[in-house]
Amino acid sequence: MQFYKHPQSIVESDKIGKDTRIWAFAHILANAQIGSDCNICDHVFIENDVVVGNRVTIKCGVYLWDGMIIEDDVFIGPNVTFTNDLFPRSNIQNNSRRLSSKMEQALERMQQYFRASL
Repeated sequence: MQFYKHPQSIVESDKIGKDTRIWAFAHILANAQIGSDCNICDHVFIENDVVVGNRVTIKCGVYLWDGMIIEDDVFIGPNVTFTNDLFPRSNIQNNSRRLSSKMEQALERMQQYFRASL
């Protein structure tokens, strides 16, 4: 094993990069992919369909849900909350075209990433 796993963490994935540190009470599901030299702090939950790049720090209390891709050199602060609400009540109707464009760009990046990793 080329990464550190705290004895009280649950790491079901075998796709963990070199020199990554996973601390107490973190839970990483079986199909998650974690890059090298990452720091996964206490009480982090990472679902199956998640990709975390290299040199990423995820601070305490963060949940990463299926479909998320965290690119290289990202810092996610304590208790950051991610949602999948594509049409939040606070969204102004004029922004819907811009939102759709951003979603298309994100989808294209995800497709490129998965094509490259095959």
